[in-house]
This record gives sequence, C-alpha cells and structure tokens, in this order.
Amino acid sequence: MKKDDREILKEVQKNSQMAVKTIDTISEKVCDDIMRYELIKEKRKYTDIHNRAEERLIQDKAEEYHGSAIEDMRLKSAININTFLNCSSSKLAELIIQGSNRGMTSMWKAMNHYETATDTSLEIARELMDLEEKCIEQLKRYL
Repeated sequence: MKKDDREILKEVQKNSQMAVKTIDTISEKVCDDIMRYELIKEKRKYTDIHNRAEERLIQDKAEEYHGSAIEDMRLKSAININTFLNCSSSKLAELIIQGSNRGMTSMWKAMNHYETATDTSLEIARELMDLEEKCIEQLKRYL
C-alpha cells in the first residue's frame, strides 16, 4: 500500500471517529426520539466506514489513526459549551452539520494532497463524504 493510501485511510478513520464521538455526545442531549433514532443509524454507518478503513490498514500492517484524550475532551467541552443555554433539536442539528462540513473539508484536502492514492482508498473516502452529505440533508429539517 502506498503512503498516500495510508494517509487517506487515516483521515477517514479520524473523521469517522470524530463523527461517532460527536453523535455519542449529542445523543445524550436529544429529546426528539426520531432524531435520536436517525443519529443512531448514522453512527452505525460511520462505524462501518471506520472499520473498513481500519481493516485495510491492518492488512497492510500500517499504523492506524489513534485519537487523543485531549481531542475527545475538547470535542465534548465544545459541544457542552455550545448547548449550555440552548440544546434544542435545531441547535444540535446545527452543531452536527458544522462538524460534517469540517469533516468534508478535511477529506477534500487529504484527497487533493495525496494524489497518488488508489481507487480502493478513495472509494472509502468518497463513501464517507457521501454519508456526511446525506447526514446534512437529513438534519436540515431540524434547523
């Protein structure tokens, strides 16, 4: 596996892991049962993509992405601060949409930077970006 493939797959892991942690943190605050159910379904999809990227890296005996406790704490703190006075479905959807947009931006940067990545790695990256777009579309109705 090329270095560019490894880097793309690590970025997929990073973004999908961040999405799962965001959903876990926000799900605790969701009062709308339908929204909570939709988030749980999305979490499964992010987890599946993360696991496929991880499997490819393991097969190649490449180092995987490992988030830090500081990143986790920063994420949870940011969500808690942003929802301290307002944890409506609209606010929660807005936070997830913002995170999804940041994730898509970082994936585009990675895909543009690691130009020699093969179709297999790029396919997983594109699938993640498609999931982000679908998630945004579903959450727009809560705004």
